[in-house]
Amino acid sequence: MPRAAQPTKPSSDPSTGSVWTRPQRSRREQPALSRDQIVAEAIALLDEDGIDALSMRKLGTRLNAGATSLYTHVSNKDELIELVVDRVYGEIEVPKAASRAEWRAAALECGNNVRSAILGHPWIASVLGEMGMSYLGPNMMRLTEDMLELFESGGFDLDQGELALKTIWSYVLGTAATEAAWMTALARSGQGQDEWLASMASVAEQAMAPYPRMRRLHAEQGTSGVVETRRSNFDRGLDCILDGLEAQRRQ
Repeated sequence: MPRAAQPTKPSSDPSTGSVWTRPQRSRREQPALSRDQIVAEAIALLDEDGIDALSMRKLGTRLNAGATSLYTHVSNKDELIELVVDRVYGEIEVPKAASRAEWRAAALECGNNVRSAILGHPWIASVLGEMGMSYLGPNMMRLTEDMLELFESGGFDLDQGELALKTIWSYVLGTAATEAAWMTALARSGQGQDEWLASMASVAEQAMAPYPRMRRLHAEQGTSGVVETRRSNFDRGLDCILDGLEAQRRQ
């Protein structure tokens, strides 16, 4: 979860277990591989095959380098994952709001940008809860700063802005991670979305049989496409959160 940036002195203690809390290793000779190359190829591997396929050995093979070459930049796979997660955060844009009247639309767009980044890399859902030091990554730092600026433009002070940021971030990550997990399961099934839904229809109907409200809700939502329903539900939920944040700000 993002937090307001605070001065942090990097630690050389390896027990902290984060790529962001130790000095980068130095070498007299220029390494054949750059960190950017390693991270880019790791993301390509993750997007193609998922989190279970990621290993230092396999990544080294894709880069035509031994796994030991990667350890110039990272100590282990956990540090590599920190780097790829921060790179994904770098894809997220925070819109600027020129006036207080525009901040809400910008906040809604920002939430959808975060959601899009996660759904573009569904594997990320399985690792977000393990990224305890993610707020120290440069892209997360930039993202946090830009979001605080967005809330400031909407009339929030820094304390209110941090609360708003954490609240929205928790909602977006939780919702998008659930969607991403579903997309991952769908990909593993080898079926298309419509095919999978058709195969599950009778099972779902049997499970909902004792629950009239669930049946009615399912029937109402069944008239819309799954993608449209997910997007609509996401926006409606985020609107409710923004309503609450605005009410708190006015107090």
